[in-house]
Amino acid sequence: MPVMDRIPEPELMDGVEQAAAYAAADFADANSLFVDLVRRCFPHHSPRHIIDLGCGPGDILVRLAREWPEAGVTGVDGADAMLAHARTAVADAGIGARTLLLSERLQALSLSHRFDTIVSNSLLHHLADPDLLWRRIQDLGSTGAAVLVMDLVRPDDEAQARVWVRRYAEGAPEVLRQDFYHSLRAAYRPEEIRHQLRRAGLGHFIVERASDRHIAIYGRLAGEEA
Repeated sequence: MPVMDRIPEPELMDGVEQAAAYAAADFADANSLFVDLVRRCFPHHSPRHIIDLGCGPGDILVRLAREWPEAGVTGVDGADAMLAHARTAVADAGIGARTLLLSERLQALSLSHRFDTIVSNSLLHHLADPDLLWRRIQDLGSTGAAVLVMDLVRPDDEAQARVWVRRYAEGAPEVLRQDFYHSLRAAYRPEEIRHQLRRAGLGHFIVERASDRHIAIYGRLAGEEA
């Protein structure tokens, strides 16, 4: 049975109303899952330099900083409206002294520092060129860096997409319901992601379902463990 076609969506979520809705939304389950995945996928890893690509309003970034209080944390997002909320979240969490927030798109991102931990949540499906993410990860990572990318997975068909919107976005503002639907339609399938990884020389990374609607991609960059 053919899988529904991918329909791309805008790369940036830079609307003020959109950013405010995301900052106010309760993504605790998914964001807690993300931090749990870092722990499970890299059980002996102690991050010292974390970068969060597409950090949005900063909830995952703050959770990671709390989980590893010795780590410095860098958050990158191309949407200034999202970063405004991330700055508030960082200040409220009292982690400003060890957090750097950068307003940059992946296409222009160039940092001299290398990171032992690279994470990204729900950025991949926004990218018209997904290979860009995997290239930047390799540019930014130190030898043996731990990498975790989590994203939505494209449903099998329209009916499944509508079910997930009703199940997980019921009662949410309409802007979030519409964004969730469009994100599901824009998400990549596991086999598409594996093809991306092989092109990038990251075929050793693991691709697995993290929930009914999420996929986790993780592994270490080539070399000895960081």
